[in-house]
Amino acid sequence: MKTTDIKYALAAGLFATALTAAAQDTYSGYFLDNYPYRYQMNPAMGNRSNFVSMPVLGNMNIGMNGNIGLTSIVYNRDGKTVLFTNPGVGVAEAMDAFKNVNRIGVNTKINFLSGGWKAWGGYNTVSINGRVNAGFHVPKSLFSLVKEGIGNKTYNIEDVRAQALGYGEIMLGHSRDIKQVPGLRVGANLKFLIGIASAQVNMKEAYLDLGTDAWRARTDGDIKVNLGKFQYETDVTDEGHRYVSGANMDGNGSVGPNGFGITFDLGATYEWKDFTFSLAFNDLGFISFSKTRLASTNGPRDFNSDAFIFNPDDNADNSFDNEWDKMRDGLEKLYQLDDMGETGANTRGIGAVMNVGVDYKLPYYRRLHFGLLNHTVINGPYSSTEFRISANVCPVDIFSAGINLVAGTYGVGFGWIANLNLKKGFNMFIGMDRTPGKFAKQGVPLNSNMQFNFGIDFPF
Repeated sequence: MKTTDIKYALAAGLFATALTAAAQDTYSGYFLDNYPYRYQMNPAMGNRSNFVSMPVLGNMNIGMNGNIGLTSIVYNRDGKTVLFTNPGVGVAEAMDAFKNVNRIGVNTKINFLSGGWKAWGGYNTVSINGRVNAGFHVPKSLFSLVKEGIGNKTYNIEDVRAQALGYGEIMLGHSRDIKQVPGLRVGANLKFLIGIASAQVNMKEAYLDLGTDAWRARTDGDIKVNLGKFQYETDVTDEGHRYVSGANMDGNGSVGPNGFGITFDLGATYEWKDFTFSLAFNDLGFISFSKTRLASTNGPRDFNSDAFIFNPDDNADNSFDNEWDKMRDGLEKLYQLDDMGETGANTRGIGAVMNVGVDYKLPYYRRLHFGLLNHTVINGPYSSTEFRISANVCPVDIFSAGINLVAGTYGVGFGWIANLNLKKGFNMFIGMDRTPGKFAKQGVPLNSNMQFNFGIDFPF
């Protein structure tokens, strides 16, 4: 493949990743009266009435978070839409749009069916959800290589990561007041996980020193995939080295349960005068997949052009043609992965969550209250944190709404939510944790931050 082709293939891949859409719990509703899914963010938060969700549409989220926008990748030049690799986009202009570490985080959560009811001294919930979490973690040096191409420059591309995880969960929850401690309420959710698919890409090292006198390179990375009958396709080099050239799914039965796991949510709220303090730790646990397919460089791989000595004698072992072929093979091996076969179980966390909040109700108008929330995801290189300050009002019993400002790992944003609750028979909510617009992202218009939430439920 030509250098130009490599550049545009990488750019297209990054562009496609940045377009991914997803969803997550809606934190605009964390302090909102009558929002029925607060127990999924803090299991101590029960509802005032029993309810059952509309199948699939009970709590539907669509969204995505990132610290770069599509405007970092796509430009308008002479009325045409081009990628940042286009010669019409200057190197300095393109590189200024990227961070030292560039991230896109994706969390999809679709509620198939939920219900809640008062019994056994507290409030009980059951939820069946489908979740897909994904993200990538790319250093600025990779975009620099894609933009500038191979030149007389050193590139140290460390810690390029991508991951995807798809699973179903069955959640059972219970919360209750602690009578011995007035104002204290505690809750817990138990989640049984059914793993569908997992993929983890980890390019630990890709060092390139492309000098005028010599080239030196070093690579080290691997890919783990857990997905039914997934197989790597392989090919053979002229030297007889077998390497991964693609992937395939082998017919029927490819998609289905491939692993199991269990996690817990633990939460508490405490009311003191006009304040309500809350704390929750969610998704504490693991999921374990079987039949892991591993592709790897099998340790670091090195290339040094000084190791090749050319002989003008065409009949010599180190003739120009022979040494050139060896050099080409050495360069190719840098990015060729070996199929390491099945490596057994792959046990991983799903990303623990911590939510810490405080809510203040105005003494002279109890229907208006203000909240401050910290939401932190603990998931290695995909970790993130944000602070959200909100104003929430319930002017009449059947309607409540809230607005909030958010700042954190993915920049600054604006969120809102509205909830219509007829008490008996019908509840509908709509909101956005992050609203697209120039305000929602400092420096760059918000093109990679958008989260939409909609649901219909039936209280009784």
